[in-house]
Amino acid sequence: MTAGFTRRTTASRSQIAAFGAIAVAGALILTGCGDQTDKGGDNGSSSTSSAPLASKLPADIRKVGVIKVGSDIAYPPVEYMENGKAVGVDPDIADALGKQLGVKFEFQNGKFDNLIVGLQANRFNVIMSAMNDTKDRQNGIDSDTGKKVGSGVDFVDYFTAGTSILVQKGNPKGIKSLDDLCGKVVALQKGTTSEGIAKAQSEKCTKDGNKAIDLQTFDTDPEALLRLKQGASVADLNDFPVAAYNAKTSGGGKDFEVVGEQIEAGPYGIAVSKQNTQLRDALQAAMAAIIKSGDYQKILEKWNVTQGAVTEAKINGGS
Repeated sequence: MTAGFTRRTTASRSQIAAFGAIAVAGALILTGCGDQTDKGGDNGSSSTSSAPLASKLPADIRKVGVIKVGSDIAYPPVEYMENGKAVGVDPDIADALGKQLGVKFEFQNGKFDNLIVGLQANRFNVIMSAMNDTKDRQNGIDSDTGKKVGSGVDFVDYFTAGTSILVQKGNPKGIKSLDDLCGKVVALQKGTTSEGIAKAQSEKCTKDGNKAIDLQTFDTDPEALLRLKQGASVADLNDFPVAAYNAKTSGGGKDFEVVGEQIEAGPYGIAVSKQNTQLRDALQAAMAAIIKSGDYQKILEKWNVTQGAVTEAKINGGS
């Protein structure tokens, strides 16, 4: 089963095809500051001097040879922990970028809704965590309030995906679309695009004369999935690749299933501080290089997510 994906996109992370087991759950906007120092593995290893695009990097990064990556590493197959190392779509793409730039990408685990805060506090250089590129994130706007809460970030887009509805196997509550969630308990990860979609749907429910959604949010998606598995909620909303992965692997494929069509598909982006335009442009050049070389396509084929492929590395292509 193939799929394209969109992760974590609300003002606070809409972050694809079928994938391996939910049990690997490991740990823009991002995770608890306290655990953002846990390293999930080094990715990328070319020598800076011999890498084709090394000269495009800022001098301080070239000197240390490392790009620190903030990520919520509990979102298989995009990124998750396996044998103490970050693996998945994002780490593999980071590895390919590292070979172009001559640096290692070191993944640091954190809560999704704290990632942008961590980036702006210089705890890491970039965010790579299935984070949707949205105008609100670009402009530092809180999607819930419409108020400016920060300087915003720039994105280098590298994938495309949408949100899916995940329900218990057999769909005992007969959920077919967002409208069927009115008046029911829905569990999902906080600070994501999925949360924004659920809140907007809840408002629609009340305007249509129905009860609002009873929304329960959690720091990580595995917590939300557990509530669904226990029958304490009727659905979980998350990115299609992740939803499809969980449907295929959790309980040997007996726990969950995906219903309905993908919702609000959009790009994932590597988030970079607006002040760090040189790093942003270097990452764009490296993405363009791996797209042209075919390395990018091979990574997507490995994870069975080719439907989410982009053909160019846009900057701030989200809406």
